[in-house]
This record gives sequence, structure tokens and C-alpha cells, in this order.
Amino acid sequence: MPQPALLAHDLVRTLDGRRVLDGVSLTASPGRRIGLIGENGVGKSTLLRLLAGVDEPDAGSVTRPPDLGFLQQEMPYDADATIADVLDDALREARADLAALDRLTEQLARTAQDAPGYAELLAAYGVRLEQAQDREAWDADRRAELVLDGLGLDAFGHDRTLSSLSGGQRGRLALAALLVRRPSALLLDEPTNHLDDGAAAFVEEQVRGLPGVVVLASHDRAFLDAVCTDLIDLDPAIDGPVRYGGNYSAYLSEKRKERERWERRWAEEQEELDALRVSAGVTARRVAPDRGPRDNEKMGYGHRGGRVQSQISRRVRNATRRLEDLERHQVGEPPSPLRFRSTAITAPAAEEDGPLVSLDGIWVPGRLAPVSCRIAATERLLVTGGNGTGKSTLLAVLAGRLTAEGEMRRRRELSVGLLAQDTVFDAPDRTVRETYRLALGAERAAAVPLAALGLLHEADLDKEVARLSAGQRRRLALALLVARPPQMLLLDEPTNHLSPRLCDELEEALGTGPGAVVLASHDRWLRDRWQGRELRLDAGSPGQD
Repeated sequence: MPQPALLAHDLVRTLDGRRVLDGVSLTASPGRRIGLIGENGVGKSTLLRLLAGVDEPDAGSVTRPPDLGFLQQEMPYDADATIADVLDDALREARADLAALDRLTEQLARTAQDAPGYAELLAAYGVRLEQAQDREAWDADRRAELVLDGLGLDAFGHDRTLSSLSGGQRGRLALAALLVRRPSALLLDEPTNHLDDGAAAFVEEQVRGLPGVVVLASHDRAFLDAVCTDLIDLDPAIDGPVRYGGNYSAYLSEKRKERERWERRWAEEQEELDALRVSAGVTARRVAPDRGPRDNEKMGYGHRGGRVQSQISRRVRNATRRLEDLERHQVGEPPSPLRFRSTAITAPAAEEDGPLVSLDGIWVPGRLAPVSCRIAATERLLVTGGNGTGKSTLLAVLAGRLTAEGEMRRRRELSVGLLAQDTVFDAPDRTVRETYRLALGAERAAAVPLAALGLLHEADLDKEVARLSAGQRRRLALALLVARPPQMLLLDEPTNHLSPRLCDELEEALGTGPGAVVLASHDRWLRDRWQGRELRLDAGSPGQD
């Protein structure tokens, strides 16, 4: 029995007066693992909800397999349900297949091959057998234990209630249930949230082994690269969402080629526009229609002059028409990628040629084990470690927001900027535009326009800061640091709430930005490609550079 496909045709969905999806179509065949990417708010989660049938489109249609599975934000179980209840539900279909096979086997054994109904029994057995093989039903109970172990849930007793688990643990249990169940179509919304590196790698292996359809939305570039066979970019485009074959690396390669083609076409059009303006303007003025005859052409002035003026006039008209047409349809200038804007920091005095900051045995009771390191003026330092090892605490100490034991020496008048995980503004009743201008000063804000950074949509600039989402507030805080970078930039999980495109631009910018950069991140893609030093923190043991 072939695995069914997942089909969507011309989906339209409007939420809060805004058309989130406008005519989106999708064909997902068995064996394809499709990643949905794009800026926050472009409709990734909305599309998944429509595909799952938990929300209805305003127009369009969805054809889905009957046993589709959807990883939602909240588990569809009561708080007093247990882990055993969740596992029993995940194993229900596999156990039903095995029970049906046992029943059909008995019926076939009691039925003569030439008896009426034998062929129907045999066909039903074949369907059930293929279904059980697709679900790997004979291995389901062992798979359940393997999946719980891979997601770090093996230590919990099966009698634990869901209300006793944290939000992250409940999310991992929901994902485990789907991997155990192995539906013919699986929809995943940010599946690697709350997962450490080992668990994320385990999920990658499990998802790659599924025979059916997988459609997922994720900001995790390492996961997109390891799992996806196709990517759909939902960011607004002239012809609608664009589908790219291959994983995230293939997508990046194609986007670079697109950018090069765009830049080349824009440059060629600008060159042609300049030439046409010359042809339409300068040529017409150089050969004026009312100039007098030269001495050597007085005898044939009327004939020759008229012919010349006619040719010039025709060339000018042609150039003017082409100029007007090209100006109407010219390609837009490619937007500048995100870059930290130089503030022309004065070089330090000779006696301050040493490190910006020196830490000797810095520690915070209960939060950070002793750390010693030196941070140079152009340092690129990645702080890594498991949850609870004190990465955010160390950044807060470096920023001067938290007092620590031990010795810390800082360069005089050192400017420091911190992008914290929880962003708070002093005057949330101000608009985004006002906040940006007052923080930077009118001159700097005009020199580096907020809209040009590509971190916030133009429509959001006149909103009050209090009305922004947590992700939008972090983007505003990042914009202030990009527009006027300090001598030491501290970034705590900077790729949270950013689209993959912006994450790539931010990483590129960090490599060339002014000053020192100290960064703490769980982002596997970023960490795998980090070119600077790494400081690993371990709970209870000192970190060293």
C-alpha cells in the first residue's frame, strides 16, 4: 500500500485583518521532508495548522492522510494524564495492527483457499501487513524506550503526571509520542526547542528514517541542513513562496547565486540608465536645432541640416522612450546586508594596549564556577556549556550588571553593550522610532536609519514598544547595538527570534564588526562555524581560556 501524499491548494488565511497566507499551494510526497523558513509572522505556523486541520482556511483546500501527526505547542492530554497514558496512545495503532494480523491469521487458517471470502481475507491481511511494516509495529515497544532515552526522558517513571513535568519536558514527550507512532504524515513546529545537542541529533536520525511525509517549521539551521530534502521560503516574493530543492546548505548556495544575479542585473541597468540619460539629454543639447550653418556647409545647409536634425531627433526620442520604460520597470537595488556601523572609536592610549577585560577566578555563588580569561580589543569569544553552567551570568558580570567574587580588571572608559535574552526598555510607551532616535541621538539615527537595517518591518516602527513581541523587542535592542557598536559587545543567544536569513547576516557581520565580541549560544550551526576562541563552562569546575 503506497504512502499517501499531503496536498494543499491555493490556501488563503487572514488573521487580525492581515492576510497571512495568500494562495499558498504545496505538494508533499512520501519521502520528502520539507522545511518552512522565513521571517517571523510570514505564516509558517499558520500553514502547519491549516495542513493539520486544526484551523480552517478562508479559501483553498487540503488533502491529508488520515493518520497525520502534528507537534503542537500544547499536548492534547489532561494535566493528570501520565507518561504511560501518552505512550499507550502512541502505541495504539501499532498494537491494533498486530492484533488485526493475529485475528486475520486465525481466520485464514480456518478458511479453505477455495472458500468464498478467502480472497478478501487475504487482501485485508496484505493491507494490514504493509501498514504494520511501515509503522515497524513489531519493534514499537522497544522503539518507545529508545526514543524516551534519546530525548532524555528515560529517567522519569511512567506513572509521572504531565502536570509534574516542565514545559520543555512536556514538549519532548509530545515529540517522543509522534516518533514512536510513525504517522504517514508528520508536521513539526520548532521540533528542536528545548533539546540539547545529543537529543537534537537523535531526532534528526529518527526523522530521516520516516517513510512518509514530513513538513516542519524551524529556525534551527543545523536541523534544516541535516533533515530537509526541500525548503520553502515563505518570505514575500513577486511570484509567491519559492521552493528550493536540497537542504539548508543547498538553499544558501542558491540564494548566493540569486543575490549575485540581482546585483549584476541592477548594476547593468544602472549603467544603461546613465548612458540613456546622456543620450537623451547631452546629445540633444550638443546638436541644437537652431544652430547656424558652418562655413563649409552653407550651400547644402537646408538639405543636410534637416537630415541631421531628423536623425538626432529620432535618436533622442528612442533614447527617451527606452529611458522611461526602463525607469518604470527597473529592478530594485539589492538591500544592504546587516553590518555593524563603525563609530570611529579612538585608538587606546599606549599604556592601554593590553586586554579590554581580565578575569581572575571570577565566580558567583550558586550560579557560576570560577572563570579566568582575557578579552582582547578585537576578540571573538564563544561561551559554551550546558544549561545552568552560568553563560548568561558571565555575560552579566562582564556587562557590570552583576557583582561577582574574584578579580576583574577593565580598561578605563570601556564601552560595553549587552543583548540579553529578556529585553526591557525604560519607556515602553514610546514608539519604536522614538526609542531608536532618543537612544542614538538624532544625527546617528539619521545616519543609520532603522528601516535600512532590515531587523524590523516599516509597519512596526510607529508601534509602541510595549506592543512589540518579545522577538521584536530583541530585534530593536540588536538594532541599537548594530547602529552604534560598543568596544565590547556581549550577545546572549543572539539568534533567538531571528529568521535563518538574518542569523546568517548577523554571523557574517560579527566577523567584521568593530571591537570585541563575546557570545553565548546553543545554536549548533553558529557554533560549528565559529572562527574565534571558545570558552567552555562546566558546572562546578573552573572555565579557562
